[in-house]
Amino acid sequence: MSRRLLVTNALPYANGPLHMGHLLGYIQADIWVRAQRMAGHEVVYVCADDAHGTPIMLAAQKAGLAPETYIDGIRAGHEADFAAFGVAFDHYHSTHSDENRALATLIYTRLRDGGAIARRDIQQLFDPDKQMFLPDRYIKGTCPVCKTPDQYGDNCENCGATYAPTDLINPYSVMSGATPVLRDSEHYFFQLSKFEGLLRDWFAGKYSNGQPVANSGVAAKLREWLDGGLKDWDISRDAPYFGFPIPDAPGKFFYVWLDAPVGYLASFKALCDRSGLQFDDFLAPDSTAEMHHFIGKDIINFHGLFWPAMLHGAGFRTPTALHVNGYLTVNGAKMSKSRGTFIQARTYLDAGLNPECLRYYFATMLDDAPVDVDLDLKAFEERVNSHLVGKWVNIASRTAGFVHKFFDGRLAERFGPIETELWNRLQEHYDGLAELYDRGQFAEVTRRFVLMADLVNGHIAATAPWTLAKDDSRRVELHQVCSFAIAAFRLLGGLLKPILPATVAAAEQFLAAPIIDFDDARAALHNHIIAPFEPLLGRLDPKQIEAMVEASKESLGAPVGAPVGAPVSTEKPKQAKKAMTDAAPSPASADTAAATTATIGIDDFAKLDLRVGKVTVCEFVEGSDKLLRFELDAGALGTRQIFSGIRAAYGEPEKLVGRNVVFIANLAPRKMRFGLSEGMILSAGDGGSDLFLLDADTGAKPGATVR
Repeated sequence: MSRRLLVTNALPYANGPLHMGHLLGYIQADIWVRAQRMAGHEVVYVCADDAHGTPIMLAAQKAGLAPETYIDGIRAGHEADFAAFGVAFDHYHSTHSDENRALATLIYTRLRDGGAIARRDIQQLFDPDKQMFLPDRYIKGTCPVCKTPDQYGDNCENCGATYAPTDLINPYSVMSGATPVLRDSEHYFFQLSKFEGLLRDWFAGKYSNGQPVANSGVAAKLREWLDGGLKDWDISRDAPYFGFPIPDAPGKFFYVWLDAPVGYLASFKALCDRSGLQFDDFLAPDSTAEMHHFIGKDIINFHGLFWPAMLHGAGFRTPTALHVNGYLTVNGAKMSKSRGTFIQARTYLDAGLNPECLRYYFATMLDDAPVDVDLDLKAFEERVNSHLVGKWVNIASRTAGFVHKFFDGRLAERFGPIETELWNRLQEHYDGLAELYDRGQFAEVTRRFVLMADLVNGHIAATAPWTLAKDDSRRVELHQVCSFAIAAFRLLGGLLKPILPATVAAAEQFLAAPIIDFDDARAALHNHIIAPFEPLLGRLDPKQIEAMVEASKESLGAPVGAPVGAPVSTEKPKQAKKAMTDAAPSPASADTAAATTATIGIDDFAKLDLRVGKVTVCEFVEGSDKLLRFELDAGALGTRQIFSGIRAAYGEPEKLVGRNVVFIANLAPRKMRFGLSEGMILSAGDGGSDLFLLDADTGAKPGATVR
């Protein structure tokens, strides 16, 4: 029976470009969507940039741009990267939109009028240096539950506990390093505890025809939180804030955790307005359609508690299911700038690597459980070259030439007895494919692909068509072997189409037989004419992977020498509320460095030659979206050229000319593809747009030693 599905991906935060960790969740969802369509279902797939919050406001100010202009540039980059990796949304929107403002206001007023909104004074942490209330993600301290240091103000990444920022032990401001102080402020709260009964029914499948709303492990964690007691959810923030104002509450704004998920609905509403789809057909409480959210495992508490309760309280349907992905590591460790494994999507593409190779590699490791995925770059190379090139493409490349040379490109009218038996075995392995995709068991899909491809290649090796071609008396046998191989190649193409849409589209041109759906791929193509074969997929070149890693080392790495209390840009990957996948709406996605570092001796520190440099030239680097090229007057040391990965933080490099900066003068020169970098400029912050150059008083002369 055909189903109607509304599918969303968690919203990427509009504060920087996409990286490999982001892509994991989006590729997972796109594969699922394509598979559902091949199974004959109607699917609407939407997403948007999460564009509000204090971090974006501050980043825009630093770049000298209006927030609206700043987020438009980020959004354009996101859309280009998604398209390049085959993530094909029906509509991509922004939470800073008229549709989102209207829907967020509607949902809030319905909750307010239904008695689900409370107002009360709270004590909130305030940065005395910056003179502003601090977002949860701009406060760090020791977790009050497990005592792990350097955790964010809303949840612990070590134990998963959620809490208020005021619960942190020894909190500090990520903005300035100062100790925050408490100040009173009236806040607005969504009374989540009023929806306990609704959530228990939702967990039990009451609103999804008895089907599980999430993987059993995810559901167990949600019940654990539910049984622990539901707390009211703070949905307001004080000015200054980039977001939507709360109706009838001057100086108060919707916290990003309220209006960001409404962006799912807003994106769909914008699509409805231009396409003729009916919003209520999918969102009304009695809708027979389904709503599926693909999210990272770090935000299941929000999507499994707050979001369904908020939807229900506002008179909308609850989600049908949550599909949860884990974190991404690279070469067995967290993504690292110093090792070149903090890889941006654009860096991957610039290295000339085929994006569908990454889609396949991720698919080989994805299941319905939120497992962490490791991008082992050597395994990535070997798996793609072996599975896709050596097994699948090899089938057509070894046999298509014979079909054209001896049979004018026409396939046989029937298979031989052995080929018929093998064809039936392949069909048995192909059975249940749509169900595997539906359950998110992509790893099992690829396991079957390898098994089936091995059967076909084994038969080709056993019959040796290159030998048969030398014997005129065995033309019928040659024709049947090659025709079977081409039909099997197409069957495998049907299996792979959700994972490799562009590559399979090229295969369809060769086959002159589009694969309409999963069942259509079963056709044996008897008496069918194929086009001449052209290479579909090249082997991954290890030099391309090496180039990608080297290009990813363009960033600052791990500078030292920051002022006391100020977090410094390090190699630690972004892991905020959106975590390693950064695939969900969040108050902020900028991760922060630890406030304390490993102890070193004075002799270690003395090895660093820190100097003051005066910026004489600062400009963009053509071909890099991360680097600025500096020329520094270093006094007696002469002129130094340094490439610094701070472009996202300083959109107008010419304004840096004349400033004093601090740089490491005795760092070994590093040859980059853009030129020689002769040092490292120090900055404080979390990376991306959250970086601040260290300064020196105007009395400091170029070349002066920093002591």
